[in-house]
Amino acid sequence: MKYLIQILSFILIISLYSCAKQSTPMGGPKDEEPPILLSINPNNESTDVRTNIIEIEFNEYIALENPNKQIIITPRIKKEEMEVTANKNRVTIKMNQDLEDSTTYVFNFQNSIKDITEGNVPPDLRLVFSTGPDIDSLTFSGKVDYMFHQRDPKLKDIYVGLYELNDTTDVLTAPPYYIGSTDSIGRFTLTNIKAGKYKAYAWHDPNNSLKAEEKQEAYSFIIDTLNINENLSGAQFYLNKADLSEFKINRASTIGTNYDVVLSKFPVDIKIGHEALNENIFYRRNDKTIRFYHTRLTNDSTAINLNLKDSTGISLDTVIYAKFEESDRRKEELELKVGGKKNFLDALIAELTFNKPIKAINYDSLYIRYDTASIIPIEKEWIYFKDSIDRTVLNIAWTVPDTISKETFILYVGDSTFSDVEGIFNKEKVETSFRKLNKESLSDQINIKVNTDELPIIIQILTKRDEILEERYLEEKNEVTLNHVEPGTYYIRAIVDRNKNRRWDTSNMHQNRYAEPVYYMENEGADNPRDVTIRGGWSLDLTIEPYLPQGINKENTAIQEKNNVDNL
Repeated sequence: MKYLIQILSFILIISLYSCAKQSTPMGGPKDEEPPILLSINPNNESTDVRTNIIEIEFNEYIALENPNKQIIITPRIKKEEMEVTANKNRVTIKMNQDLEDSTTYVFNFQNSIKDITEGNVPPDLRLVFSTGPDIDSLTFSGKVDYMFHQRDPKLKDIYVGLYELNDTTDVLTAPPYYIGSTDSIGRFTLTNIKAGKYKAYAWHDPNNSLKAEEKQEAYSFIIDTLNINENLSGAQFYLNKADLSEFKINRASTIGTNYDVVLSKFPVDIKIGHEALNENIFYRRNDKTIRFYHTRLTNDSTAINLNLKDSTGISLDTVIYAKFEESDRRKEELELKVGGKKNFLDALIAELTFNKPIKAINYDSLYIRYDTASIIPIEKEWIYFKDSIDRTVLNIAWTVPDTISKETFILYVGDSTFSDVEGIFNKEKVETSFRKLNKESLSDQINIKVNTDELPIIIQILTKRDEILEERYLEEKNEVTLNHVEPGTYYIRAIVDRNKNRRWDTSNMHQNRYAEPVYYMENEGADNPRDVTIRGGWSLDLTIEPYLPQGINKENTAIQEKNNVDNL
């Protein structure tokens, strides 16, 4: 009898525990219905609210998923002090802080609340209430796009935020006062805004920090102050990465017989001042490190002027005293890679990239082969450094004579062909194939016009892997003709080079400077509107239309209003 009582007691405890525990029911049809909201306190669009506790009741048991990050609250509150709990079919939010007087608050719950069976989310769950007598009703709307082509056309984790004009924070330092997300094509509307002056930003936020990480995440801004005293539409943002962190030397030290300068960021421009540059002193850049070599100086130092610039235009102008010492440390092996356009029409142009500066070339083991017995020795006149002060990138240019009818050519680099500034030779031979194209298989004329008066313009034809196939720099007119383009499907884009440095430059928020505009050739109505197909024998006339400028655009307002009508 004693054991029977114990067994019955155990069964009773297990039964009670099973009833109390929230779990997914076994069997039955799949639950595809989202939870239904039964009540919310305070009521939606309530005024003169004094409580800082929100209670929500649903028709079924629910679970929470990362609510302190998922729930978007505007205006900004201290979310780290907020407590969100779930008990059966109820959610309780304790804000644990005083709310601002006469302010309209909006809680957008996104995907933070789900049912416990299949994870269904209540659609468009929002709560709006005011601590004053009125509900703020102003809106701010517009569109966000990426500056450059993205493989996935659908936008995800994109946010737009407003900061009060007197706020000392921005998109890189703290969450905004008002915040909202875009839809999959970049449209957004921020609602229930109080009249006032604001700064506006947009950013990609995959880690849901509600601000941009400047070294990893793309962001954008509007230079002008927004005076929102009525509904404001027509905003246009273009996302791009712009690292505005300090540009500095993290470390400078002797490494073996060399001297390394380790930078905080990658330098896009390098100017080096030294009287013996490329005579006794040489350099190479490897990501964020500049390494200096000296062929004569030992156990002594020399002054080197560094003038560097990062991608945002921030400069670093300084003098270093590089010390070169004797060392038994093993010297780095010399390595090379052969690049350049593998398919060419008339001239074979190979680009040889080395991990160290080159000092000498043995021409006896450097040639072009086009069959088993025929070779073309490389001549000195065909070789040049791509940058006059950088001895790590070497170009070889050879125009194929009409008397040679072969299509395949092999650039042969024998072992010990190149020696670097430390006297080290390349150990391995390298053979790289190049193919001469048949003119008959190529396009005729590709006429490209950019419908803008802004000059200069960089025109680029890119492969689907974003490799530049053709590039032209237009300084005097806004159109160009490209002949004999290899058939394929490409992207064609135009970059407005406003500072005339022959490359695209990103934005600089601290200098109130937008990124240089980038326009793509687009075919409206196509499945992939940015794809341009070029076929052999074809001639094409293409016009690239400029995009709406960043900022507030009346034209964008009209387009947006039309889209809103079409979507009704």
